Amino acid sequence: MKKLTTAYTLILFLLGFSLISAQSKNKFEKEKSEISTMLDAFNAAAAKADYNAYFNYFADESTFIGTDATEIWDKKAFMVWAKPYFDKKKTWNFTALKRNIYFSKDGKLAWFDELLDTQMKICRGSGVVEKINGNWKVKQYVLSMTVPNEVVDKVVADKTALEDILIGELKTK
Repeated sequence: MKKLTTAYTLILFLLGFSLISAQSKNKFEKEKSEISTMLDAFNAAAAKADYNAYFNYFADESTFIGTDATEIWDKKAFMVWAKPYFDKKKTWNFTALKRNIYFSKDGKLAWFDELLDTQMKICRGSGVVEKINGNWKVKQYVLSMTVPNEVVDKVVADKTALEDILIGELKTK
């Protein structure tokens, strides 16, 4: 009887452990889906040149960092910079190819990285989102061009003259 009780205890322990493990693995699946849907809609709003919808995905206090080393804007400054592009319907069209989403322990903050199909070919988007008043909002978004290792030397050669000037300016500040 003691062996049977021990076996039952072990089985119950393993079942409990499996359930807890499955729950923690799926803990943020709903939020991942919400964030992924939001990021897809965020990209779609830009593609449609829907200025208000696009900027409503940003938190009031947020930052956008572009591909050029000089491109870093708070929300208001990014809105000013982007307005002429939206007005002319000359915006960007990014489609996620792959996306990873991670969460803080309390689930109030998440960060992501994604590979995007863009007019610049593959780019990487990454950022931080926060749940604000029940909605996920972009707190920081960073857009980077990817550079295949096989062409890094060519890219560095092409940008050296421009960026050496900027490096000099930044070192003197």
